[in-house]
Amino acid sequence: MFNESIIETFRQIRTPFYYYDMDLLRRTLAELKALTDGYGYTVHYALKANAEERVLREISSMGFGADCVSGNEVKRALASGFSAEEIVFAGVGKTDEEIDFALDAGIFCFNCESEQEVAVINELARAKGRVASIALRVNPDIEANTHRHISTGKADHKFGMSESEVDSVIDRLGELEAVHLSGIHFHIGSQILELDNYRDLARSANRIQAKFRAKGVEVAHINLGGGLGVDYFNPDKHPIADFAGFFAAIHEALDVLPGQKVHFELGRSIVCQMGSLISRVLYTKSGAKKRFAIVDAGMTELLRPALYQSFHRIQNLSNQTGVGMYDVVGPICESSDTFGTEVMLPETNRGDLLAIRSAGAYGQMMASKYNLRDEAKAYYSDDLAVENRGRGVAVCC
Repeated sequence: MFNESIIETFRQIRTPFYYYDMDLLRRTLAELKALTDGYGYTVHYALKANAEERVLREISSMGFGADCVSGNEVKRALASGFSAEEIVFAGVGKTDEEIDFALDAGIFCFNCESEQEVAVINELARAKGRVASIALRVNPDIEANTHRHISTGKADHKFGMSESEVDSVIDRLGELEAVHLSGIHFHIGSQILELDNYRDLARSANRIQAKFRAKGVEVAHINLGGGLGVDYFNPDKHPIADFAGFFAAIHEALDVLPGQKVHFELGRSIVCQMGSLISRVLYTKSGAKKRFAIVDAGMTELLRPALYQSFHRIQNLSNQTGVGMYDVVGPICESSDTFGTEVMLPETNRGDLLAIRSAGAYGQMMASKYNLRDEAKAYYSDDLAVENRGRGVAVCC
């Protein structure tokens, strides 16, 4: 992914910073578009993964919709070229102000997560003389085989409605004149690599849709959420997620009614591999039991390792000789500020550039100013390639 010319450019940039490979993003979007067009599926990109305007405009230009979980994400989606008619608004805690804004914008659908939320949307829509399109998010009580903090489909999670609560909403539809039930929504978690989890989800969707039909309710769309995982261990070997396997598993197991549409909310799988966090080694030191490489990026720039104990591949871009084992740690005053323990790297020294890979999703979006840190900037392959061409340097990244 990184050749010597792009690494030389990195040396001139203040670290830490995020680097986005826009060519990889375009190739990912092209593959995703071909598959979804083939199946007739609709994808709403989940802004929570990465909401940089350049990234969003690239995605919206391909005709994808947007999945938002806050009012500000709805605003960003609209400003970045997404059509209101392709925006879904999810989230377990929508405020009245956020709902009002989305109603005024005329979004496609609210994914509702409680009976009370349905009632609130009904009242707010009625006050505006509108009818809100809603989908009921059903909690299918499915184990997603992922980290417990990003599993969302079990009965004891805060997300979605139990089937008994869904039954209660359906029974009340006649009195809820300002909402229109257009869909069923599911989302069971994130970073899911076992496709059998999605087959289980599709079969649960079949069963729940049958219950809807038994009550005389048919919906125009089924939204199966997102959560497709990526290969954090081998980002160069698998730069594009297994969209083909994912959609094939759904197609195999899901019963779709004539004229019914199938929607998804993919985020991480679209943008994760395009991004890297580039950091510079400040110091190396040997403790009683550890050898440390202390870098200028921290959990303020990439929270996932501290929050989820997640793995990110780390590369030394400055040196390829020798070998050593390091704990790669940041400068934040927290012991959890660690990017990797016992990482095998080439001999690493002060000033070396390290690339922390697969940071395009939930890197910049989860950044903070803890310890009053400066905000890390984002740089794009398109811009750096132009700069290098201006210096007569060929760049392929």
